[in-house]
Amino acid sequence: MGQNSIRRSPQASLKQQHSSDIFDAEFDDMWPARMPSSTRRYRGDVKTEVGRSRPDVQPLTLSDTRSLPTRRKNAIPPRRTASIAKNQARKPQPVDTEEIFPKLNLRSLKNRSPRFHWLFYCGMALLVMMLGWVVLSMVTNWWQVTQDDWHYGRPRTFQTDAVVGHADSAQNPSHFIAINLNRHVEVIEFPGGDASKAKIYLGPVLLGQNQDLTVVTLSFKDVNGDGKPDMIVNVQDSRFIFINDNGAFRPERSGENLQI
Repeated sequence: MGQNSIRRSPQASLKQQHSSDIFDAEFDDMWPARMPSSTRRYRGDVKTEVGRSRPDVQPLTLSDTRSLPTRRKNAIPPRRTASIAKNQARKPQPVDTEEIFPKLNLRSLKNRSPRFHWLFYCGMALLVMMLGWVVLSMVTNWWQVTQDDWHYGRPRTFQTDAVVGHADSAQNPSHFIAINLNRHVEVIEFPGGDASKAKIYLGPVLLGQNQDLTVVTLSFKDVNGDGKPDMIVNVQDSRFIFINDNGAFRPERSGENLQI
């Protein structure tokens, strides 16, 4: 009975032998045999050179790497020469940098007044003076023409009464009309105010731009000293004298002593 209790069944012995074989195979693959401590282990370089023998390292198969645990790291530490070679292989690359401009203060730019040369200010002053003179001349001319339109109309016409001794008197003076008709100066006399005895005296012809707007006026003065008033036609700064002779007026003659 005791022998029977000590004796094991063949199935149990086979199972134990099979399990021990599995563990032995597993541990043999996962954990390589320890080498003697007196032996120095070398790791091969990253790149194998021609003519150089490979290091004495036990290679691992694909099945062995699959069976290794994921958390286990490489048992063989890297050589210093490998890390130095990697660091030497990495050359510093130039870094592209963009130009960074300082931020401009808009308020300071607005408040900053531009500075110019003093000749610039002199030129601007002269330009303003010239423009002012041109504008002032245009305004003055326009105002003068407007006033003449109000007083003399178009065509320019001037009228006056005077006693010149042509069948007239202080009660019935002669009436004179001076007109600038298309640059032609004409004077019409009504002796004693009688239009039936009207006389026309032709004056000068005016030349130049806008001379048809020139005002013609009349004045009477004794210029030759005979005691009779003579007629003076005034055109701007020019004067044309008509001598009172034989009940009418005639243009002056050369050589006459006249005192205006």
